[in-house]
Amino acid sequence: MSVYTHVTVGSNDLTKARQFYDIVLGQIGLNRLVDLQDNGSIWGEKEPAFFVLRPADGAAATVGNGVTISFQAPSRQAVANFHAAAISAGGRCEGLPGPRSWAPNAYAAYARDPDGNKLAVYCFEPA
Repeated sequence: MSVYTHVTVGSNDLTKARQFYDIVLGQIGLNRLVDLQDNGSIWGEKEPAFFVLRPADGAAATVGNGVTISFQAPSRQAVANFHAAAISAGGRCEGLPGPRSWAPNAYAAYARDPDGNKLAVYCFEPA
């Protein structure tokens, strides 16, 4: 059983966010499932998993200090592809692809989206 039904980040520029996430999440097999007009979009495999929305209170979207959204990748190559796509689509590097010592076989990369949300992608398959 999964612990979460979905994760949401806010955006101040849905056009840019949609372009970014279509490219980046496609690297790990997630596709845009639904657009919610001017309110946001939803990505996933078959079920909704990741939302990008305008804040419901009408205030500007801001990032959470210490918050990271981490995606599972099917391979180490997908980790590298995700990171490269994030940077080329307007994101910022927050950690190059490589091993992480906190778990066996952990291989990850970190980036920020154009709104500043911190993203990670992990693969736990052996090299």
